[in-house]
Amino acid sequence: MPSMDQVGQIREKIDIVSYISEFITLKKAGRNFKANCPFHNEKSPSFVVSPERQIWHCFGCAKGGDCFSFLMEYDHLEFPEALRILGKKVGIEIREMPGVPSYSQKEKIYKINKESAKFYNYILTKHVIGKKALNYLIEKRKMSPALIETYQIGFSPTVGNALANYLINKKKHSIKDLLDAGIIFERNGRVFDFFKGRIMFPLEDQHANIAAFSGRVLEDSNSSNSGSPKYINTRDTIAYHKGSQFFGLNAAKEEIKSREQAILVEGEFDVISSFKEGIKNVVAVKGTALTENQVALLARFTPKVTLCLDKDNAGFEAVKRSLASLEKKELLTTVIIPNGKDPDEAIKNDPYAFKKAVKSEIGVYDYLLSQTFAKNNKNDVFGKRKITDELLPMFAQITNEVIKEHYLKELSREIDTSYDSLQKEVEKIQTGKERDKILFPKKEKRNRREIMEEYLTALIIQAEDLGNVLEKDLEDLPKYDFFILAYKKIIENLIKYAKKEKKIDIKNFAKNLVKELTSIFDTCYLLPLPKFGNKEKYSIEIKKIIKELIEIYARERIIEIKELIKENENKKDEEKLEVLKKEFLELITFLPKSSKL
Repeated sequence: MPSMDQVGQIREKIDIVSYISEFITLKKAGRNFKANCPFHNEKSPSFVVSPERQIWHCFGCAKGGDCFSFLMEYDHLEFPEALRILGKKVGIEIREMPGVPSYSQKEKIYKINKESAKFYNYILTKHVIGKKALNYLIEKRKMSPALIETYQIGFSPTVGNALANYLINKKKHSIKDLLDAGIIFERNGRVFDFFKGRIMFPLEDQHANIAAFSGRVLEDSNSSNSGSPKYINTRDTIAYHKGSQFFGLNAAKEEIKSREQAILVEGEFDVISSFKEGIKNVVAVKGTALTENQVALLARFTPKVTLCLDKDNAGFEAVKRSLASLEKKELLTTVIIPNGKDPDEAIKNDPYAFKKAVKSEIGVYDYLLSQTFAKNNKNDVFGKRKITDELLPMFAQITNEVIKEHYLKELSREIDTSYDSLQKEVEKIQTGKERDKILFPKKEKRNRREIMEEYLTALIIQAEDLGNVLEKDLEDLPKYDFFILAYKKIIENLIKYAKKEKKIDIKNFAKNLVKELTSIFDTCYLLPLPKFGNKEKYSIEIKKIIKELIEIYARERIIEIKELIKENENKKDEEKLEVLKKEFLELITFLPKSSKL
């Protein structure tokens, strides 16, 4: 079982800013970093990471924690699996835990796939069986040995169980595990390789785990796989689901993040040819249309997606199918139309022209307008009907109202139809759909007092001149009775800590808080604060908030006391009445003189 020391060692070795940056784009915001939350849809960034405290918190969905909790939430893992992954990342081997296998089933599949990829690559590059495939890649596809290694390309032998024999006899894997990985199949008590006579492309996830394979027939004529499809993929397993991965994502993710753009193509050779020409932010969609899972994955790395399309009608249809998912994540979407059947062919014909096309991207809705106008008569009533039937359902999906209005006006001008009539048609479409789905339950509405208590706690614990704040700015705080006791306890503990310690170390203070207070402390510590310019203004803000809280409390308590006085007058409890009246008079002093009671 892993010791607390091991957990602590892993946590100390991982810089949370660098680690989370492997998944999403973080931007500096004062002493913290911010991003759009990867766990819920939002327009303004509310996901905050603290390098000082090595924690993260989202003020939109209220999730937060450390490096372990981030990975668990991001990849839907249990703690033992997250522990192993992060331990492996920093070179700490986690010992077995009672009741938990030494390798999770998903990890077994990754291991099997990694060994299979090495086997396929060896067959392609070193074995006589792969010579024909290697010649095809080098001579016809113009691939260098370096590119073959970058993408770990291989070849699956036509022999029915070559890989199965290797994995079972040499690598000592069980038949069950190989079946679970989807790398073999069983028939009449015998096992056979799932992929035979195909060029093999490993499909890596964003952590560089090989989740699955895509196998392409060696020749376009399908002569070696008569009657079988050009491409086949690993069937669904616990490590891979169709529509969840891209080819080339792990190799492209850093370039995607730095360029803030992902270029999407259809096939593996499109990715490789682009990479060869220095265009490295390219990934291939595995399927006929982008899925919501794939779009969510891309949104973690970039705010912009560029679709590289075929010139024919298939490209137009591909955009239509993908648009809904892209709009849900509010990704800026553009289109490239290369001069060729596909990017691979376009690059072979004229690499310079392809690079020019990449720089000449157009907005996706401009593309849809031009394509729709090209195949319909704008001046004919039936043509107008076809155009609006095609475009309005797509315009109805646009989440940004400014962009939606822009394209409706553009359409209005082109087909000589009023904007209002087009808007009414869009509204009809929208009312017929389920709109504005709530992905997460709304938090219970907080009153002003609770919000201000959180703000005050944040002001105190984030203060640069904390010692001075504790000594001089909180003198009126004892007059206030906190609504949320957790904030009171944090502030009281901090005051006690400051009196005991010569130097106030907020990180050390947080370590010693009881577990129940830690998450509340973290939330306050990461709460974005306005800029005050200097210490004097910061101090004024703290005193102002304390004064306002005291007034709110006083008003609420005065209402309660009035009711209690009425009750006790009826009971004729003179002693109780005296105490209540004394408190009432004291509370009045907390209010401005002009206040009405």
